[in-house]
Amino acid sequence: QRCGEPGGLRPHVVWFGEMPLYMDEIQDALGMADVFVAIGTSGKVYPAAGFVRATRAKRKIEVNLEASDVSGNFTEQRIGKASVAVEALVDELLGG
Repeated sequence: QRCGEPGGLRPHVVWFGEMPLYMDEIQDALGMADVFVAIGTSGKVYPAAGFVRATRAKRKIEVNLEASDVSGNFTEQRIGKASVAVEALVDELLGG
């Protein structure tokens, strides 16, 4: 459908009760990742809440306003607003 036609578009997000697209690719990426970052998660909605346990990444970083239900599975936490914490984390990861 064309833009401008009501009801024809949907955001590319996963709604509650839905399974994410490309789960096989997600599992492959979790197995190959060096760094895993979760931003703004409650840790309550699966399967995404289980990704931190599924990854083989050595660094597992949670960026959140507060601890989540899965915080204990991360190796690092950055507590604060994503608008600030993510920029600082990217600078750190890129060596800036």
